[in-house]
Amino acid sequence: MSNEELVIADTQAWLNKAVIGLNLCPFAKAVVAKNQVRYVVCDNSDPEAVLKLLAQELTHLAQAAPDLLDTSLLIAPNLLPDFLDFNEFLFDCDAVLQSLDLEGVLQIADFHPRYQFGGTHADDISNYTNRAPYPTLHLLREASIDKAVQAFPDAALIYERNMEVLEQLGHEGWTALGLAARLHN
Repeated sequence: MSNEELVIADTQAWLNKAVIGLNLCPFAKAVVAKNQVRYVVCDNSDPEAVLKLLAQELTHLAQAAPDLLDTSLLIAPNLLPDFLDFNEFLFDCDAVLQSLDLEGVLQIADFHPRYQFGGTHADDISNYTNRAPYPTLHLLREASIDKAVQAFPDAALIYERNMEVLEQLGHEGWTALGLAARLHN
């Protein structure tokens, strides 16, 4: 198995076991089942190279037929292992989105093996809602989000429900899922 195949397999395992398996995102199951997720791996550790690929992927997603491609995951296993550096990098990602005039059309969600919400401790289980095996940029269609929110009227409660699920699962339960972070740096 190549490194790219391993990265994609790890990401798919995370999607299936955590995101879908724990129902952290009630909208993910349908797009995964319909094979409407694009997985793109960038082995480069240079943020500028990742931003260049991000621009290409945003453009690709915006131009693709929504019934064939609904969302993309840009996975960068060698990018910014420190979460605070990655968090700062997100400003540059938003600037790329704006420069392509895709704000309001697409949005970027972020995941990181060391994700940490403000006001939490690094080991708080709540952080695991946004912890993926690798630094990942999730490119989403705004129209799909709007449609999903209409179908799930209590979308604002998802975050609270996720916190409850993870509190019940605990660190031992998360570890049992076999989703260890795989930062390369």
